[in-house]
Amino acid sequence: MKTILFLFLVMSSLNGMGQSSYSGFLGKSPITLVTYHYSDGVSRAFYVYDKYDTPIIINGNLNEQELQLFERNPKGEILASLNFLNFKKEDKSITGKWINTDSTKSYEISLKKDFDINYGDNVEWQPKELLQSNSTKNHYFKTIITKVKGRFYGRVSGVKIFEKRTDRLIQTIKLDCQLFGIDNVNVNDYNFDDIQDFSVFEASYAGPNTSRVYILKDSNSEKYFVSDFNGTSLDFDKDSKLIYEHNQCCAGRGHMNATYKVVNNKMVLIKQTCLKYDEEKEDYIETKCD
Repeated sequence: MKTILFLFLVMSSLNGMGQSSYSGFLGKSPITLVTYHYSDGVSRAFYVYDKYDTPIIINGNLNEQELQLFERNPKGEILASLNFLNFKKEDKSITGKWINTDSTKSYEISLKKDFDINYGDNVEWQPKELLQSNSTKNHYFKTIITKVKGRFYGRVSGVKIFEKRTDRLIQTIKLDCQLFGIDNVNVNDYNFDDIQDFSVFEASYAGPNTSRVYILKDSNSEKYFVSDFNGTSLDFDKDSKLIYEHNQCCAGRGHMNATYKVVNNKMVLIKQTCLKYDEEKEDYIETKCD
């Protein structure tokens, strides 16, 4: 089910209407808002109070010219709504209201658009830094997006790591990754050392196969380093401290499953199984892995 959902998100990202980054005020508090609108009206978004730098997810819908976004608690219950009337994606400035669930608090929102990330073979622009929707306890991230003529989509050419509250630049890491909707960066403990790491979506391949660049936190400093972790559609199990890989090919007729443990920040293979669909048996049979 997780694979199907992730594939849906990958395919949906290719049908998006582009990303936009805004800055301004919610009440008297400076904020940054990042939006991504899909062709079916679904809108994914997040905002941060610039003082704290912790992203707040506010997904919702764009219905004609009314954009409504919802702030929820971990249980999925709505805490507040952000409503923008007469909203147009091309507008250089937008206004709206933040209203809590019982309407006892309301704040005006006033934002100006900093930039769009648009697509097209003839589109070209200078590198842009796009705030990401995931952060660690102490750090937040901005991907560096580049776009050249002749390439329909932009690329992620790097990621910047900042300290929360001070906005101090800690590190810049060069990358070459596919631009993936609003969620290029994920946060997790990938090497099971109880320290938060992060990863950047790298590419989508045939079927549900995807890859990421895994960037680990140095336990002895504030810096990060690009790991040697690699594989297709990796899944990290913090309870067993194992990494599972699944690679599907040939329209679902071939599958490879592998299990790894982590030793000195490297993936060590402990088990691998390959299956191929057999026409006569009308079932999958185990085969030798290449």
